[in-house]
Amino acid sequence: MHPTPAANPLPREDLALVGLACAGDARAFEAIMRRHNRLLFRTARSVLRNDAESEDAVQEAYFKAWRALPGFRAEAKLSTWLVRIVMNEALGRLRRAGASVLPIAPGLETQEDFAEEAQDPAAARAHDPEQSALRGELRRIVEAQIDGLPEQFRTVFILRAVEEMSVAEVSDALNVPAATVRTRFFRARALLRAALERELDFAIDEAFSFAGARCDRIVAAVQSRIAAEVGHNQKEKKPWKPR
Repeated sequence: MHPTPAANPLPREDLALVGLACAGDARAFEAIMRRHNRLLFRTARSVLRNDAESEDAVQEAYFKAWRALPGFRAEAKLSTWLVRIVMNEALGRLRRAGASVLPIAPGLETQEDFAEEAQDPAAARAHDPEQSALRGELRRIVEAQIDGLPEQFRTVFILRAVEEMSVAEVSDALNVPAATVRTRFFRARALLRAALERELDFAIDEAFSFAGARCDRIVAAVQSRIAAEVGHNQKEKKPWKPR
């Protein structure tokens, strides 16, 4: 593999790792896996929606990538190449399981799809234990963020938003001008919105959590298969060739 630097889209560090991995450096391929593990796991899970099956798909995808690595010509980013492999693996598993696989393309929504999404799903989920637990967790998050507001803003927010008192009622209750009530309420909403957006960002980042144990497990399983194949080839004195 000798892509020209001018045409090569890979960062130098990725290019170096690919070169070392192609030369048989197990630690280099481990570094590639650890760098892309979360991306590939989340990609597989977006298709399979099952943690264990997604782990298996990622392991198989890495093994296929290792075999194909000498043929990698750096015409795309390494991450893109790996995502394609894991997507093919995940979709193949769906097909083998007999599930219908829809093409991933924009513009496939129908009017019926939008009509279904527009319906209020609350009634259907009202008695769902998982949804109830989720609502409880969301409530605790909101309550914690409200508790974190400065006191003068928090009181106004509770009275206006939670108790649904009018501006005049809050003004009378707190003995502050109506303009002050409006200002504090708007400020409280802005602070709360910012705090909840941060919580959402953290939650999204941790979605389908890729814990260290899972990362280590995938790396170990793939390295074990690679070592077994290398040992088998050496025993039979076969050079390693891409398949």
